[in-house]
Amino acid sequence: MIKFLDLEKITEKNFEEIKTVVTKTISSGWYLQGEANKLFETNYSSYIGTEYTVGCANGLDALIWIYRAYIELGIMKEGDEVIVPANTYIASILAITENNLIPVLVEPDIDTLEIDDAKIEEKITDKTKSILIVHLYGRCAYTDRIREICNKYNLKLVEDNAQAHGCMYQGLKTGSLGDAAGHSFYPGKNLGALGDGGAVTTNDKILADTIRALANYGSVKKYVFKYRGRNSRLDEIQAAVLNVKLKYLDEDNNRRREIAHYYLKHINNSRIFFPVQLPCKSNVYHIFPVFCNRRDELQKFLFEHDIQTLIHYPIPPHKQECYSEWNNISLPITEQIHNQELSLPISPVMPWGEVEQVVEIINSFS
Repeated sequence: MIKFLDLEKITEKNFEEIKTVVTKTISSGWYLQGEANKLFETNYSSYIGTEYTVGCANGLDALIWIYRAYIELGIMKEGDEVIVPANTYIASILAITENNLIPVLVEPDIDTLEIDDAKIEEKITDKTKSILIVHLYGRCAYTDRIREICNKYNLKLVEDNAQAHGCMYQGLKTGSLGDAAGHSFYPGKNLGALGDGGAVTTNDKILADTIRALANYGSVKKYVFKYRGRNSRLDEIQAAVLNVKLKYLDEDNNRRREIAHYYLKHINNSRIFFPVQLPCKSNVYHIFPVFCNRRDELQKFLFEHDIQTLIHYPIPPHKQECYSEWNNISLPITEQIHNQELSLPISPVMPWGEVEQVVEIINSFS
């Protein structure tokens, strides 16, 4: 079976270095908010191109803390609106509603799969305070038009960079393009830990300090609590692992691009469609999505030929039970994407023989 993502092989790639730093961390006797965290935050800030990185427990918390901090700082208040792509993963929406803010769903561009910047301005009201862009599938969602809209209406631009570590826009990394960004280090991400982990990047010191306090019980000083916070910290072992894997992220992303470009060149089946290609550095191919009107049949066919695939995502947020108030909304472009998308295997450790086999089998689907 060709696995969709072979995490065992990915870990094996840097196993000796990972084992060394994990052993060192265990032997140190310091497992939270220690030197490994400080080093990772410094290194990640340097890599992304921001002044500050604040580690936290996971990518969802990273987004939650950004909006919670804006509320604590008086920049936003409960009931304010956040514009967000309708075809995102549920975490982007949860971060908004967790803060009692109102998500305003905007359809994506069917060609790019990212939020359609031509449809944003019509959704802005006097309650709109932010645009949350999601670099979905590892594709850059940022556009100059989105920045112009944010400047025009004084909106905070927040990035969900969970799937796009190392992605770039005109020489700048995603995660540095907005006012703040949330990052996930879930094991399957391009930069993945050996468990959950997340971070916020920003150039705003006040925001960074507020988030650091909120994620540490609301404490700005030991036993002094300014906010009603929670416990959401990146542990030392995960930080140490991420420090190792960060060194190889660009190399791993380049390998993903090589596989993706092979797929794009050699998959030749009239039933299979691709999103529009972006400039090389603007896609790190966290996911390689293809589209097919007979998606479920295609997935079954590939599985029968020992190729594992996934669907990102089978049910859009507005059709989920937890947001039942949206269930009757019609978002045809989002629904088309969710009904037709299939993700092919791609990873920095995928052998060429497997890549070629995927192409051969998918081209034989009729």
